[in-house]
Amino acid sequence: MATTGEEHAGGLQIHPMDQFVVKPLIGDGPIQWYTPTNVTLWMGIAVLALIALMVLSTRRRAIVPSRGQSVAELFYGFIYKMVDDVAGHEGVKFFPYVMTLFMFVFLSNMLGLIPMSFSTTSHIAVTAVLAAMVFLTVTLVGLYRKGIGFLGMFWVSSAPLILRPVLALIEVISYFVRPLSHSIRLGGNLMAGHAVIKVFAGFAGAMGVFSVVPIAAITAIYGLELLVAAVQAYVFTILTCVYLRDAVGEAHH
Repeated sequence: MATTGEEHAGGLQIHPMDQFVVKPLIGDGPIQWYTPTNVTLWMGIAVLALIALMVLSTRRRAIVPSRGQSVAELFYGFIYKMVDDVAGHEGVKFFPYVMTLFMFVFLSNMLGLIPMSFSTTSHIAVTAVLAAMVFLTVTLVGLYRKGIGFLGMFWVSSAPLILRPVLALIEVISYFVRPLSHSIRLGGNLMAGHAVIKVFAGFAGAMGVFSVVPIAAITAIYGLELLVAAVQAYVFTILTCVYLRDAVGEAHH
């Protein structure tokens, strides 16, 4: 009877964060670094979707393209122009990497909107690895191409001499904060949207005939989340191009 009373006292319970719990695919044991999980599964599905779209659908390369080839060419042209415009001609050498990064993030975001799926890019652990890869790539390429001159990006030569040391310190701090902001921006936006949808879904399940209002809200938010999924993939990629420009372009201080 005490348990029943506690359940009634608790009222409506919605747990929007439960959808982000990492679970092993087999069994209920502890998760190790080698344990296949729902994150592993949906990242693998995103990779397979990427291969299907960018490799299998374009293998014939017909003059009159199929729908799959048309979509692949659209993405290819869009990202190539972005890399060329933002990172410059030297940055185009990194186009395959940037293209793969965009498609993986974009497809992961979209797959996460499928009911009963798992949004891998809502986990900071995933986005942090992607951001760290970008940070290391930019830093190593910059040091390789420019040597010690790469550090010149932190010295704002156009500022008054007395302010330059302070600005240099700020530039160094902002440079090392890049992976954090790069990853949290993507993961945080996706996690927030999915949590809001879950909350409204909980209300819809409890309101009976009056559930039309939360269902309408879910529909609107879902449409917004489709836009967010595309925009966040774009923002993540264009920031990558901006960072690459620091490594392969000339300083603009």
